[in-house]
Amino acid sequence: MSYATQTRQGAERNRLYPVDRPVHAWYRFPLSFPPHLVRQYMDRFDLTPQSHVLDPFCGTGTTLVECKKRGIPSTGIEANAVVHFAACTKTNWHVSPASLETQAVAVADSAQQILAAEGWDAACDSPSARLASDERNRRVLRCLTADQTRLLIARSISPLPLHKALVLRDQIQQRTRTQYRAHARLAYAKQLVSAISNLRFGPEVGIGKIKDDAPVVDLWLSEMRTMASDLQCMQSTAAYRVRTPTAVHCADARQPETVLAPRSIDAVITSPPYPNEKDYSRTTRLEAVLLDFLHDRPALRAQKQRFLRSNTRNVYQADNDDDWVADYPRIQALAEAIETRRQALGKTSGFEKQYARVVRLYFGGLAQHLAGLRSALRPGAQLAYVVGDQASFFRIPIRTGAILAEIAESLGYSLDSIDLFRTRFATATQTHLREEVVVLRWRPSVNA
Repeated sequence: MSYATQTRQGAERNRLYPVDRPVHAWYRFPLSFPPHLVRQYMDRFDLTPQSHVLDPFCGTGTTLVECKKRGIPSTGIEANAVVHFAACTKTNWHVSPASLETQAVAVADSAQQILAAEGWDAACDSPSARLASDERNRRVLRCLTADQTRLLIARSISPLPLHKALVLRDQIQQRTRTQYRAHARLAYAKQLVSAISNLRFGPEVGIGKIKDDAPVVDLWLSEMRTMASDLQCMQSTAAYRVRTPTAVHCADARQPETVLAPRSIDAVITSPPYPNEKDYSRTTRLEAVLLDFLHDRPALRAQKQRFLRSNTRNVYQADNDDDWVADYPRIQALAEAIETRRQALGKTSGFEKQYARVVRLYFGGLAQHLAGLRSALRPGAQLAYVVGDQASFFRIPIRTGAILAEIAESLGYSLDSIDLFRTRFATATQTHLREEVVVLRWRPSVNA
């Protein structure tokens, strides 16, 4: 099979189907694992409304939303504050769709009036208006603080769209009733990164086409109307009528025992970060800043210290997760191979010197997570971890699924299978890497 064919098939397996767009599309990472994969393991695990599902790396809530659609109680853990907020909002369906839209129209009208009074067309500024009032408006454009600006990727958003976005944000905060504010803010976050900013995702976050202007208010109002329509659809389901419980903790997944009740979980369906140079905090930096989840670098550092150590931008001197895998020969050999390759290539940057340590910290963090999780699992609990092989560190292959399975077995879990989910093309190595689902089972009486 050709690389092109494999790439197309991998993308197809990971895409969001049209039938899954309601709620899932409110806010979603470009490379989130798809709802249909969650359903596959919900069926395989024979989950029912009497089960309780955990996603300890829940991201924007894919597993939680699928559980809610089936009336299955679920719990999520997420360390990124803005992503935690998204997961909470996507699982809150107890909002009046009609009132949500009415509130949105009122907020949009207010924001448009402010922009019109300033001489701006609320949709997109016309050339004639821009020429007539350019100097005046350049002086009064709203902007972020210096500390906030330093947190952003340079040129993430152009000055005029930023001004309009700040006007809209303030109107959302001031004029939206409390019960509707989270949905309004999430719609704002979604349109901010997808249509208003200059960001592109492919898969790394970077700068795409520069937008000098954008119809900020109209984009947000359109998303709010989509949310209202989706809520109306969800509220017609049996799962809504029984008020299926969902909890989302903003916490460190390496210490799940701190937020989970003993023997409360029947199944885990999750996808932790992969070991590579992707700084997951950068993906959400713009919306985290504009929605006031992050104000300065100390706040960012505090948040990143709750993350699994998967990249060199998230490693700190006091980290000791690697202690958990000090006695794992395979992991030590992998880290040593990476360090040997670095020295052979003469690579001396501070980041490159950390590659070997990241590998130890990453798998040590997963070991700590699996160890802490045991007390929360009911006997016979089934677990599915979606992970991907990597070759980001000097092209040394990292067989993430196989290593995770080895760690799990050493901690008393049984390995049921390692299933191929898809292959994806790695541009750095010009090879296809496997994404797999590591399926585990917890039988304490057998594995003790």
